[in-house]
Amino acid sequence: MTDALYLAETRQRTFEAHVERALDDRVVLDRTCFYPTGGGQPSDTGVFRDPVTETTWRVTGVEKRDTIHHMVDGNPPTAGTSLVGELDWERRYAHMRYHTAQHLLSAVLLEAFDAETTGNQLYADHAHLDCAYPRISATDLADIEARLNDLVAADLPVEWYVLDRGEAERRLDPERTRLHLLPDSITEIRIVEVVGPDGTAYDRTACAGTHVASTGAIGSVEVVGRETKGTGEERIEFVLS
Repeated sequence: MTDALYLAETRQRTFEAHVERALDDRVVLDRTCFYPTGGGQPSDTGVFRDPVTETTWRVTGVEKRDTIHHMVDGNPPTAGTSLVGELDWERRYAHMRYHTAQHLLSAVLLEAFDAETTGNQLYADHAHLDCAYPRISATDLADIEARLNDLVAADLPVEWYVLDRGEAERRLDPERTRLHLLPDSITEIRIVEVVGPDGTAYDRTACAGTHVASTGAIGSVEVVGRETKGTGEERIEFVLS
């Protein structure tokens, strides 16, 4: 299995790796910083470079299959090739900011409206979140935006660590983590936590995505609209500056 370096260090932009498999237009490496599409977060893009021949390949997408697969332009590098990988950092960092903002929005909705997040989708320049709630008013949206920007201004630390699944199920709020939706085969859970001003967790949830180190890095949040997605479900759209 590919060692997913992004789970431990989300700020690493370059890495060295070896090609384990070459499959048509994609390759499998022994280790990678490239995030695969999942959890509402798009994959990373970037380049691979062979430091010996100076050949480069554009990484156009990343998927989680049996392991992590990197889609590349042109003929892929052969098995055994040593590569340097470099992320498209502007894209990755935007995803990190939006993903962290989504965690704050999920926490605010649960805190203020008892509204559970049912889905989300992030992009490099906007995002939306779906929640279980009958109808969010314009006043509600303004209050949500103000609360989000208060949390950004507080510059709260964002931390991540791994827990044994049994311990996670005993310790964590099931409404936020929804651990019961994870396959039984997942025995270790990566927890992302926003630490409140008093040192306790403002938000604590299971997540394999990438995040900024503190809420101040998110930038100001603008809630730009809402949409009814079905009976008892609302979609909130937001952008970051």
